[in-house]
Amino acid sequence: MLHDNRTFLRAFLRSPQVVASVIPSSSFVERRVVRAADVSRAGVVVELGGGVGGITRSLLQAMGPQARLLVIERTDRFVEVLKRIDDSRIEIVHGCASSIVAQLARRKRPAADAVVSGIPFSTMPKALGAEIISAVHDALAPGGRFVAYQLSDRVVRYARPLLGEPAIEYEFRNVPPLRIFTWHKAGSPRKSNGI
Repeated sequence: MLHDNRTFLRAFLRSPQVVASVIPSSSFVERRVVRAADVSRAGVVVELGGGVGGITRSLLQAMGPQARLLVIERTDRFVEVLKRIDDSRIEIVHGCASSIVAQLARRKRPAADAVVSGIPFSTMPKALGAEIISAVHDALAPGGRFVAYQLSDRVVRYARPLLGEPAIEYEFRNVPPLRIFTWHKAGSPRKSNGI
């Protein structure tokens, strides 16, 4: 854990616009995010920005044995850390969150039942933020969930036109305290699309 904290801090100091915090999210945030995403019933889950894998591991613990987790991570060092997770249900991709639709298509997955994001929408260029949210919307199955854990509410401005108003929870047992925003894509949920 201490090694993960150091890795996170170094990544933050190198790229504060990409890594939004100096330490990984707390176990309290992890539990809230997993519950909000309802991954126990999901066939395909996508995580945008896996960091050092705290939420990634929590998602895997909650997912069913046939479910699949695709993690899209932009930071080289985090990709190295994530690739050490020993679980046949996970695939790590080094790339931008805006590639979510193409990444799912490459793996012959029609859509994601849940997308979880910790990437900092507050520090990225507006055009990129809007592009990522549009890609998330396109990647979600009808009835799918998008969960973003954030300090700022900038993600809401990007998501509102496509996904409407989110449910909001607060988690103060984190540094910094975070909000967990949850959207449901319109439409009836499809059956699990895992293998």
